Amino acid sequence: MIYHNPVVRGYNPDPSVCKANGKYYLITSSFQFFPGVPLFESSDLINWKQIGYCLTRESQVPLDNVGSSGGIYAATIRYNEGRFYMVTTNVGHKKFAGNFYVYTDDIYGEWSEPIYVDQGGIDPSLYFENGKTYFTSNGNDTDGTSAILQCEIDPATGKKLTESKVIWHGTGGRFLEAPHIYKIGKYYYMMAAEGGTEYGHMIVYARGDNVWGPFTHYAHNPVLTNRNLGGYQLQGIGHGDLVEDDKGNFWMYALAFRQIHQWMQYHHLGRETCLVPVTFDNDGWFTVEEKGTARLKYETDKIPSDIKQTFQTKYTFANTGWDKDWQFLRTRHKDTYIFGDETLKIKAAADTLDTPGGGTPALIGLHQKEFDMELKVNVKTFDGEAGISAYMDENHHYDLALIKEGQNYKVILKLNIGDIKYEKAVINIAHNETRFIIRCDAINYRFFYIENGREVNLGSGQTRYLSSEVAGGFTGVVLGLYSQNGKEFNEFSGFECEYFLPKE
Repeated sequence: MIYHNPVVRGYNPDPSVCKANGKYYLITSSFQFFPGVPLFESSDLINWKQIGYCLTRESQVPLDNVGSSGGIYAATIRYNEGRFYMVTTNVGHKKFAGNFYVYTDDIYGEWSEPIYVDQGGIDPSLYFENGKTYFTSNGNDTDGTSAILQCEIDPATGKKLTESKVIWHGTGGRFLEAPHIYKIGKYYYMMAAEGGTEYGHMIVYARGDNVWGPFTHYAHNPVLTNRNLGGYQLQGIGHGDLVEDDKGNFWMYALAFRQIHQWMQYHHLGRETCLVPVTFDNDGWFTVEEKGTARLKYETDKIPSDIKQTFQTKYTFANTGWDKDWQFLRTRHKDTYIFGDETLKIKAAADTLDTPGGGTPALIGLHQKEFDMELKVNVKTFDGEAGISAYMDENHHYDLALIKEGQNYKVILKLNIGDIKYEKAVINIAHNETRFIIRCDAINYRFFYIENGREVNLGSGQTRYLSSEVAGGFTGVVLGLYSQNGKEFNEFSGFECEYFLPKE
C-alpha cells in the first residue's frame, strides 16, 4: 500500500508512540497552548484520530506568564502493567517549571495530577523493566558537556532511588536531546536527536548490554536525516520514537517540516509527525529505509493493502470537538467562551493578540494543516474587535477583524511582523456582521469579506513572515478566532475550513 507523510499534519512536533490493547497511541508537544499534549489513537499506524489531550486541567499545566514557545515541551508516552504514563517538561513557568509525569488507567479518561522528578534537562523519557522505572533526560556532565542522564525512580512518587548518572554523550552533534531507551532482543538501544530541530536535524543511536551503558555507536550514524536533501520539501527530520507492530515490523515516528518552496527555506505550518519504516540486520543494527532519509511518499508491504490512508479535510463547529480539536492560548477562562453546535461566543478580553510576555488573549484555534486552504466564518461584533487570526506568536500574526467604534463599524486587515504593525486595509461598513474568507497557498494568505453578496479583496500577506525562520520558536500557525478590546460577547457562526491535499 501507499502512504504519505506527514501522517499527523500541521503543528504536531516531537511525536512519541506506544502500543496497548491492540491500538497505537501517539502524543505531540503543545507549548503555550491549552489543553496540553494532544493525544491520538490509531489501529493501523497511518490513520490517526485525536481523542483528546493528556493535560486538561490548569493544575496539570499552568501556563500563566509563559512566553511563546515556552510551556510544554517534548513528551514521551509509555504503557506498563495496565497504566499509561506521559512524561514531559514545563519550561518557563516561574513556580512549576521542571520535569514531571502524569498517568491514567483509562486512555479515554482523565490523567493524574503531576508528579515531579528532581532531574533537570528536557525531553524526559521512561523505561520500565523487571519492576524498575528508569527516568532519562538530556543535560550536562560535570564539565558542562552535553549528555544523557538517567536515574531510577519510584513511579508512585517520582522520588529518585539513585543519583542521576551520565550514560551517553551522543555522537558529537549539537543539541543532544530526545533520548529513548529500548530493549530489543539482547541489546539496550539508546536513540536520541542531534543537530537542532532545524535543517541539520538528525537521529542517532547506540547500543549496549546494560541499561546504564556503556553504549557502542552505530557505525553509520545518523540513522535518519534529510540534511543533505537540498530543495526537498520535507526537511528537519528528527526527534524519533520506535514502535513494533503486531507482525514484528519496526517503525519510527519523527518530526519534520514542509518548506514552502524548493528554493524558499521557510516553514510556517510547524513541525509535523512523519512515519518511516525501520529494518534490523542479522547483527541487530537497525536502518531506516530510503537510505536513512524521510520521504513524502512510501510504498510498503508491511501494511495491508486494503488499508487506505485518509485525512480529514473539512472542519466545522459541528464536526469538531471543542475538547478535542481546539486549543486556547495559555489559559481557558470558562466565563469567556459559550460553545454551541453551530455558534461560538467569545467575550472580549483586555489582553490582545499583541500582548507580550505571556498574556492571555481570548483566542481559540485549530492548527493549520495544509498550505492550500479556504476558511470562511461569520463574525458579529457587539463590542470591541472580533475576527480571525493566522497566529504564530504575539509579534507575528495576520488578523482579519470587524471592529466597533462607538456606533460605527469597520473591517480591517492587520499584518503584524515583528515590530511592524501595519493596517493594510480599513473599510467602513454600515452593519455589525459580515462573512470573512481566508484563502491561501504555500506562498500567500489572501483576505476577503462579503459585502452585498460579493467578495471584497482586502489584500494579502506572505506566509514566510509567519515562518519559524522569521518568527523563531517551535510552534506553527494556529487559525484562531478571537475577541478583544471590549467587555461583551462577540459571535462567530458558519465556520468552514477546507484543506486541499497536495497533488501526487
